[in-house]
Amino acid sequence: MKRPTSNLLTAIATAAVTAIAVAAVMTTADVATADPGSGGEPSNSAGPLNLGNFDYGVCRGTDAVCYHDWGNFNPANGFRALLWTRTAGPRHADLGPPLAPGLDPPLGDANVVQNAMIRLAQQNGFGLDWTEDLAEVATPAQLLKYNAVIFFSSNRAMLDDAGQTSLRQYIRAGGAFVGIHNAFGGEYNWPWYEGLLGNANFYDHGPNQGGTVHIVDRGDASTAGLPETWTFTDEWYNLIPFPTNVRFLATVDEKTLPSGAKGNLGDPGLGEFHPVAWCQYYDGGRAWLTTLGHDGGDFSDDATFPGAVEFQKLIVGGIESAMGMKPFCRQ
Repeated sequence: MKRPTSNLLTAIATAAVTAIAVAAVMTTADVATADPGSGGEPSNSAGPLNLGNFDYGVCRGTDAVCYHDWGNFNPANGFRALLWTRTAGPRHADLGPPLAPGLDPPLGDANVVQNAMIRLAQQNGFGLDWTEDLAEVATPAQLLKYNAVIFFSSNRAMLDDAGQTSLRQYIRAGGAFVGIHNAFGGEYNWPWYEGLLGNANFYDHGPNQGGTVHIVDRGDASTAGLPETWTFTDEWYNLIPFPTNVRFLATVDEKTLPSGAKGNLGDPGLGEFHPVAWCQYYDGGRAWLTTLGHDGGDFSDDATFPGAVEFQKLIVGGIESAMGMKPFCRQ
């Protein structure tokens, strides 16, 4: 074997030095803008923030090529969703007391979310069951009775091993997931679930306060008919990692938050681009997400809670599009 010539060795060394130099000058901005599918980047006065874009080993994004249309859901059979509100950590007041075992257990007046979601389903022509019983979500076959599963402020380790497997297989069979508010506070140590949320996870939040929601994509079925801006009160979740490869639907203008978006862990908030709703295809299924929904007043049917009407229209549109009643996550 011939030994490399001095010219070849010099060329190799030069190329290596050049590569190291290029890597060394890559800035946070380069990393943050390296994902053209995200549609927006978090930034503040110090510039773009690199909050992570992880690989979950599945097909995900805004292209329906990631969807498995295997005929598991026949529109002729109507549409039905399952509401999951099990909590294994701090429980939001609007969920009321924990539910009894079984499917569709009795509800009290304090179960604001469950009662409101039943009403919205009836008003919009789809069926709804509700449960917090692990036995009711233990197999994919149980979930495949539903066009969508809705996790509303279900948090911490609220699924056991069987439930995790069931949810994953359901999504891979073309199922739909709708995650609302503290669904972002669940299953912290399960990477697949973090990907289902859009490469996003709850980090912290500031005080419950009023702010201005901006609909940044009014062409989606879930945002159609909503005003471009509306006032709403929420905790305005800060997210790490930050959603990527999703279609952003709505944001909050942090400049309209009296106390800012700084969270209780001292972070500065997400800055100039703070998403609150988005959608994606994920691992064969559909996922529609929003961090909004902290307060029982969100389900007021009058003007006593600004933005309640718009919030209800948003989540109903998200559920309908995820179930396939309306076009999903497209122009």
